[in-house]
Amino acid sequence: MSRLHIQTMMHVPFEGPGHIGDWANARGHRLSETHLFDGASPLPHDAFDWLLVMGGPMGANDDDQYPWMETEKTAIRAAIDAGKPVIGVCLGAQLIANVMGARVFPNAEKEIGWFPVTSAAAGAPCFGHTPPSLPVLHWHGDTFDLPDGAQHLFRSDGCENQGFVLNDRVFGFQFHFETTPAGRDALLEHCRDELSTGQYIQSEAEILAKNAHFSRMHAVLDTFLDNLASTV
Repeated sequence: MSRLHIQTMMHVPFEGPGHIGDWANARGHRLSETHLFDGASPLPHDAFDWLLVMGGPMGANDDDQYPWMETEKTAIRAAIDAGKPVIGVCLGAQLIANVMGARVFPNAEKEIGWFPVTSAAAGAPCFGHTPPSLPVLHWHGDTFDLPDGAQHLFRSDGCENQGFVLNDRVFGFQFHFETTPAGRDALLEHCRDELSTGQYIQSEAEILAKNAHFSRMHAVLDTFLDNLASTV
């Protein structure tokens, strides 16, 4: 496996690459960060091998509130058009959907906490054997339509479109595969006011009590990343 340069675009300081960074470090890959919230500009697509687009509390349609978002969308589309592997998490998935012409809009329910996703496709590329039901961490109020030509990968009871893939190398995940215990704690610290009452909103105590889910979630993420690295 060749050494990769994984470029990460971050929208807030508390939503970073998490376990994807751990995976990259363990395998000798280089991971760099572009802090859009601090005014940094995205790298050109020929300066990296993979693009990783992280989450954030803003929406994919908030171009008027965040001056960097239009530039970011242009960079995401350029990476996709250049055939780069692109992975979007939560807001990142919504931004990919947006630049590929799909609608991003409020979900019927906010989804915050540990809820299972189930596979929506047999033989999804890069995943190998995915458990029929995988508990993962969610923290979102918006959702997206699938871009034209996308394969639906995951769904949950609270949100139908939890994941998709385009052209076997562009992935959008609405849920937080990458979150570590420290990342979860940062979300609670910075976004605690979103823990209102709802069918798919857990309490802080419930979210903190589910540490056993991290290892299972990260094992599936590791397999996905290893397979992606070996096939592109």
